Amino acid sequence: MFRKIRKIKNEINQAEAKELLKNSRRGILAMNGDDGYPYAIPVNYFYDETEGKIFFHGAKAGYKVDCLKSSYKVCFTVIGSEMIREEAWAPYMRSVVIFGRCQLIDDKQNAMKRLKDFAMKYYPREEMVLDEIKADGKATQMFEIDIEHMTGKEVQEK
Repeated sequence: MFRKIRKIKNEINQAEAKELLKNSRRGILAMNGDDGYPYAIPVNYFYDETEGKIFFHGAKAGYKVDCLKSSYKVCFTVIGSEMIREEAWAPYMRSVVIFGRCQLIDDKQNAMKRLKDFAMKYYPREEMVLDEIKADGKATQMFEIDIEHMTGKEVQEK
């Protein structure tokens, strides 16, 4: 159902792909938009390796929510780990591409737990997270992507 990476020599293993997901801060969420046009936006996210899911937040209404309600199939891409190796002048970079199904988290208790998990990735202290959730948590919608297929690769940009 899902295609394999064409240049197998560029593929990174699943552990390396998961490490990139854990350590990166932003990804691109691609959805089916209006009139057959794709809609892709950058989002902050939290990757839960144990559950094999990606979590992100947003408003409770808007184009993103409309797109996901009409089709829950998404593609999520993370780019990172750029490095220059001594033997080559051009940088190497890694990416992970995920295909999955995205849904809104309707259960309020689960949504608040996931919001806290998400925020702990970005805020330096738990008390700041709790204050932010108390102030704005009710206006926030949490989303989860169930990962169906994940590939990662490393390429040299030359």
